[in-house]
Amino acid sequence: MTRRLCSLPRQPAPSFAPGLTAERLGALLAGRRMWVNGTVLHYCFLHARTDASVVPVPGTGELRRVPWAGGEEQRDVVRGCFAEWQDLGIGVTFAEVGDRHEAELRIGFQSGAGSWSAVGREALSVGRGERTMNLGWDVTAPGERGAVLHQIGHALGMVHEHQSPFAGLHWDDEAVYAELAGPPNFWSRETTYTNVLRQLDAGEAGGSVWDPQSVMTLPLGPGLVLEPEQYRGGLRPFGAPSPADKEFVLRWYPPAAPGGPAALVPFRSVPLGLGPGEQADFTVEPPETREYTVGAFGDADTVLVVFEERDGEPRFLAGHDDGGTPDNAAVRVRLVRGRRYAVRVRLYSTWGSGETAVMCW
Repeated sequence: MTRRLCSLPRQPAPSFAPGLTAERLGALLAGRRMWVNGTVLHYCFLHARTDASVVPVPGTGELRRVPWAGGEEQRDVVRGCFAEWQDLGIGVTFAEVGDRHEAELRIGFQSGAGSWSAVGREALSVGRGERTMNLGWDVTAPGERGAVLHQIGHALGMVHEHQSPFAGLHWDDEAVYAELAGPPNFWSRETTYTNVLRQLDAGEAGGSVWDPQSVMTLPLGPGLVLEPEQYRGGLRPFGAPSPADKEFVLRWYPPAAPGGPAALVPFRSVPLGLGPGEQADFTVEPPETREYTVGAFGDADTVLVVFEERDGEPRFLAGHDDGGTPDNAAVRVRLVRGRRYAVRVRLYSTWGSGETAVMCW
């Protein structure tokens, strides 16, 4: 029996400047969707009175309003799944808010619209009035909790594991198209290709070894995989984060280091000394209220984000990703004396001398 499956919308291929080395391109592909560690991801559930899709009624030419809201039991499942990811000890945290304008993750429950999520930082490009995640069927039903854990994995920046180039899966393409064109998914060929058959670039994959038990592997029935032989009977992941999933998210989002971040004092540059995928964290307590520039230096691709601490919680203020360009990440922000700010810099890759630094001035 075919299960309902995650149906990510197709995204345009990333565009990078020509002439990048394979190492640099691979690092950009691996990290472009990932949040800087220490981010608080605020999520909200969309409301019945204000949030809905208008869809055509088949055969009538009429339109009807389909609300995005879900019941409290559905919401409780989602809250529990956020807690399950959080309890792995990751450095990204989740906080529920009531105002969608304060939320990076906006969750709807439109029935029949499939289950999907923006992948990692792709959520930032979604309009504040739109969903970044939809759960299109009853997630309180037995066996459906894994679908929610899967979508939160996407929100953390994880991709479909069965599409890894290291899986070595040889699909019966037409059998896959036929299976997923029928109930309960009713997928187009494009949706099936995007979510099952398209092989990811090595840089996009979650690791260099395929994990068939990953929560990011879709459960698929028999007769779709031709080789390796052991998967002809189907793909049957556990439906919960596997040990390799835990290793992946802790590599990108390790718990906070003891002792806290170093201070970034205006006009004093600080060497970074980062390896690919690593991050440096700083605090800034400005001596005066004015506009400052916070920037990275060196032959490097980086992501730099400035947060303002509000009620003990970092809130996004400004950020810049210079990945794939000859420029360095830098932001111009107004900092207020008496307030505390966090600066976080994540490295994709370096070239040339490999020496990097950050400064506030």
